[in-house]
Amino acid sequence: MSKQAVEILLEQERYELKQKSGGGRMRFEVWGYVRNGKTVITRYSIAYINHAVFAKDNGRVLGYDNAHGYHHRHYMGKVEAHEFVSYEETVDRFQIEWSEIVKRLKK
Repeated sequence: MSKQAVEILLEQERYELKQKSGGGRMRFEVWGYVRNGKTVITRYSIAYINHAVFAKDNGRVLGYDNAHGYHHRHYMGKVEAHEFVSYEETVDRFQIEWSEIVKRLKK
């Protein structure tokens, strides 16, 4: 019988953003385990929070997570399922969308 993997917090980062970067804050949280030298991500939450841009949903302007049993995207209070390829691809998608939001805010 194999030993069951124990889920641990792999990454937890929070950044306060300067106004030129859109203001607000960025949050990353990733849970998982390492088996045979490979990292397996079980849970994640990525969010751009700025109450000055969007007051509802605890200020979450943009976010991705896999809570509630499915992968989904939050944008200004709307939630929709998204096709999950990998955590890395999700982070890349998030950063591209966040950059576009900041560009719009600067206009």
